Amino acid sequence: MTYTVDSMRTPPPTYAWTRFGEPEYTDWLDESLSWKDACYIGNWSFLWQHRFTGPDVLRLFSDFSVNSFARFQLGQSKHVIHTDGDGKVIHEGILTRFGAEEFMLHGRGGFWMSHQLARGGYDARVERDDWFIFQVSGPSSIALLEEVTGSPQLRDTGFMRVAPVTIAGHQVWALRQGMAGEVGFELQGPIEHGQEVYDLIVAAGQRFDLRRLGWRAAPINHLEACFPTIATDYIPAIFGADMAGYLAEFTASMPAFAQPAYIAGSYDGREVGEYYRSPVELGWARNIVFDHDFLGRPALEAEKADPRRVIRTLVWDSEDVGDVFMSLFRPGQVYPFMEMPRDPRGFMWADRVTVGDDLVGVATSRGYSHHFREMLSLCTIDVAHSEPGTRVTVHWGTPQGPQKAIRATVAPAPYKTDRRRSDLRAV
Repeated sequence: MTYTVDSMRTPPPTYAWTRFGEPEYTDWLDESLSWKDACYIGNWSFLWQHRFTGPDVLRLFSDFSVNSFARFQLGQSKHVIHTDGDGKVIHEGILTRFGAEEFMLHGRGGFWMSHQLARGGYDARVERDDWFIFQVSGPSSIALLEEVTGSPQLRDTGFMRVAPVTIAGHQVWALRQGMAGEVGFELQGPIEHGQEVYDLIVAAGQRFDLRRLGWRAAPINHLEACFPTIATDYIPAIFGADMAGYLAEFTASMPAFAQPAYIAGSYDGREVGEYYRSPVELGWARNIVFDHDFLGRPALEAEKADPRRVIRTLVWDSEDVGDVFMSLFRPGQVYPFMEMPRDPRGFMWADRVTVGDDLVGVATSRGYSHHFREMLSLCTIDVAHSEPGTRVTVHWGTPQGPQKAIRATVAPAPYKTDRRRSDLRAV
């Protein structure tokens, strides 16, 4: 199948975020406050897992990742990023080193690395696995996990390090990360133990005001904490003619009704490549290390030295946002509906951002933060207009349909204070 911008504007047949569980457990307003005032448990078990083993695993990843593996310790995890020859992101995910020659990769990147491994030249093997992944995050998360694991050593776990713990009689890997921008752990283990682990945490969590995180609120922590997401903030760079073989392999792993990406919003790109993004544009420049050769290195060397666009938060004007909703209650033009708190269909909803008549950026991940009582979005924006406090205009709508010009203000990304690396002994 040939994918075009027009074909990607066809709405998906189902809500994308249902993979996270139920829409709401208390309600999305309450759940979206959980990682600020207590803690939540969220289910990311839908992510793909690939286990890589063998003496050449690090050479394989080094050849096709922007990251350095010169000092990759046992029990350490890395946010690995894979780019094409132009430095645009193909996939990314979390890679953990469990042994000298044993690694687990969570996310879509496992398919890309399997593709490269199959092309030969590496003494390594890969197999699919199926793990549960539960995020437990927020100020009271460490106390809750201490209770269910009986392990005070959790407080000594370094950021992006895994600690073995026991929950419900099963060994579980606890990765310290914090996708909500708060202290937290991601609990990982074989899927057959997942329900027991989940149920025990939920039961014990009542004393800690734990909330189960539904799919309506789950994407808001990525927005507030600035974690750009594939197919939401960028289209994976897999649609060029040179990627046809890999694209066929990847789509074969997806449900028959689904496609790899969907597009909406006022930004009127003509080619799918206009929706690709580089690690620099997505705020991941710190991950790019030039101590090795990798696919896309020359392009990223030039871009990192002189970036054209960076990522920021946009704070949308409340009166202009309100007018979008008010158009539903008056005669005449109706603007496209702003789903609350986020669009659930899995679009990369990309809206034009302008200063005067000039296009200066593209807004994505638009969502309502109940904590801040503001409509926010992420935005890849020209460096010249990226200073916090800069006034811009977001055009909400469709390329050929009605559009509402919404005033917005550039703000830092992440918008919420990043507390992931807080001293766990002081929490």
